[in-house]
Amino acid sequence: MTGRPKLAAGLAGGLAAGMIWAGLGATAHAQGQTQAIQAPAPNDYARAESWLCWPGKAGDACAIDLTTTVVNADGSTRVETFKADPKAPIDCFYVYPTVSNDKGVVSDMQAGPEELNVVKQQLARFGSKCRIFAPLYRQFTLTALQALVMGAPLPGSADPAMRQVGYNDVVDAWNHYLKTENKGRGVVLIGHSQGSGILTRMIPAEVEGKPVQKQLVSTLILGSNLPVEAGKDTGAFKTIPLCRSAGQTGCAISYVTFRDTVPPPPQSRFGKVAQPGMEAACTNPAALGGGKGDLKAYLANGMNIASSAAAAPEWVKGKANPATPFVAVPGLISGQCVSKDGFNYLEVHIAADPADPRTDDINGDVVGPGGVVATDWGLHLIDANIAMGDLVDIVGQQSKAYLAKK
Repeated sequence: MTGRPKLAAGLAGGLAAGMIWAGLGATAHAQGQTQAIQAPAPNDYARAESWLCWPGKAGDACAIDLTTTVVNADGSTRVETFKADPKAPIDCFYVYPTVSNDKGVVSDMQAGPEELNVVKQQLARFGSKCRIFAPLYRQFTLTALQALVMGAPLPGSADPAMRQVGYNDVVDAWNHYLKTENKGRGVVLIGHSQGSGILTRMIPAEVEGKPVQKQLVSTLILGSNLPVEAGKDTGAFKTIPLCRSAGQTGCAISYVTFRDTVPPPPQSRFGKVAQPGMEAACTNPAALGGGKGDLKAYLANGMNIASSAAAAPEWVKGKANPATPFVAVPGLISGQCVSKDGFNYLEVHIAADPADPRTDDINGDVVGPGGVVATDWGLHLIDANIAMGDLVDIVGQQSKAYLAKK
């Protein structure tokens, strides 16, 4: 019933370039171990301006309207409001994905529309369960990644120090948060894409085996390949297993998302890892113990994390679209973790029914020039949105379980 959004050619190119982020992160890590790096000056995370989201901060990017129109299969609707809990008993610390359109190799420390939008899509809704902390960081930009993949890298893009700066920023922000705000509280670490890559490095170095590990409620490693030993629940994280129930704490949730009608092609970098004996983790937020479940998606009503110009779907045939920033479509989307053709991923099914007035499709694909879907990306743009309600519910249950153990 509805079409899929077309991204501008330049943006799509930047997204395609983003596929190599994992390789960039690995390069920075390896070179950081073998040679001295003259890193840029550190940020001052004592400054409120260094944070997108911080409780009580003026201009907190997470203090926003998350009102949702719930669209039922019969076309009826209702409005669901949202309220954050300023007294939430645990915290969430978030590292956002590759979104910056800044012109340099690494982004500046000014929040642009892309950073503001991504916390709206991926983070702010957790505010009903946790206090939210989200640092700005000097990430490797979409601009630099696009130039790299086009064979015309920006000056300095191969400099190990430039590739290390984002990771260093996040570690500095984490340590500032621990020193000044944590005060022994439980914490959930959340990331997506480049942000997940940073957390996959940071957690073994800064959390595992440290006193703060006892305060880890869980970690959400979204839109990234978290290596685990084949058939097991640990791997890159040696002492943080995959979550298999909502009452489990000190564990990890991780998945990448593909449609059941468009599985990962052989060249996809999502859903598999290079390490021998390892595989990409997949935990289904709708059924952590395994199997299939309906996903509680909160879909952007016209925007996603990569473009503010994507056309909104026609949510109900023949009716004007609602004005709320989000739409929910209960019963339309389900998911299950599958292992197919060497890939592990969250396989999403859309229960299209041409006989009902509700949309039969959702946005979320990366679409390049000429309307060609980048099938190797899957539904990367909505990895967080597609299970947001489930993830928020899980964090709420984990919070209760964590507090009950204290």
